[in-house]
Amino acid sequence: RIMRPDDANVAGNVHGGTILKMIEEAGAIISTRHCNSQAGEPCVAALARVERTDFLSPVCIGEVANVSAEITYTSRHSVEVQVNVMSENILTGAKKVTNKATLWYVPLSLKNVNKVLEVPPIQYARKEQEDEGKKRYEEQKLDRLETKQRNGDVIFPIINPEPHTVGYSQSSLIHLVGPSDCTLLGFVHGGVTMKLMDEVAGIVAARHCKTNIVTASVDAINFHEKIKKGSVITISGRMTFTSNKSMEIEVFVDADPFVDESRERYRAVSAFFTYVSLSKEGKPLPVPQLLTETEDEKRRFEEGKGRYLQTKAKRQAQLQQAARQ
Repeated sequence: RIMRPDDANVAGNVHGGTILKMIEEAGAIISTRHCNSQAGEPCVAALARVERTDFLSPVCIGEVANVSAEITYTSRHSVEVQVNVMSENILTGAKKVTNKATLWYVPLSLKNVNKVLEVPPIQYARKEQEDEGKKRYEEQKLDRLETKQRNGDVIFPIINPEPHTVGYSQSSLIHLVGPSDCTLLGFVHGGVTMKLMDEVAGIVAARHCKTNIVTASVDAINFHEKIKKGSVITISGRMTFTSNKSMEIEVFVDADPFVDESRERYRAVSAFFTYVSLSKEGKPLPVPQLLTETEDEKRRFEEGKGRYLQTKAKRQAQLQQAARQ
């Protein structure tokens, strides 16, 4: 679809959350279509996880975003979808790839939302493709479990925080889940949640830098539990790490299921977003160093530094491999 002014961020490009929402919609369509391709209970594919997503290039207002999706692996109860986003300048015909993402879905029965159905298998061109897909499946399953186990943190407001501290830039957004936010099953679309998470992460980054900021990448987004229509969700974000030119922001979503008084508040989604600071001309700017005060903040900073160095090393290895080919 064509990108319009209401899709823009403050820098004038398309909002990162808008792109994430489009990616999720494409994944949901192809997964739901595939899971209903054989006779059986009708179902809707629900988003369980989004692997690391890099924002390779900004999409501009007036350009056309082409989103394509392909199923690359199926386990008994899940579907792996690869999604590519390409922007097209319809005046010049110029095209460029802006995003690549991997998403995992599970099929939920329309008759019983707590029932996960079996996924029809796909045919692989080579045995190696199935083996590689199974390896990715096991890795993401383990990471989701580890992430859920460390999800007890809560963000509390800080009185009169100093600039460039964690408390100074941390932010929260409260949203009532309405019918337009939900799937046929009455649970929140994954894309709606991701867009809200990107908005909060952007506020944290802007408060820290006081400049234009853009989404550079999103680490794995884990959807731990469904969020029901009528719930009140709190999306919270805090700075965890800064390098010279980037910021890592932890974002999580907590749900208060007011329509179901038997349930207490619970952690529904968690992720790490990476942002960069830009000048008015769109050039990268230095990022102010994050000032850590507590032991927990220092621990999270070191963990973020580890993720940053790991990603940097992986990117350099990919560049070296591409140069040899």
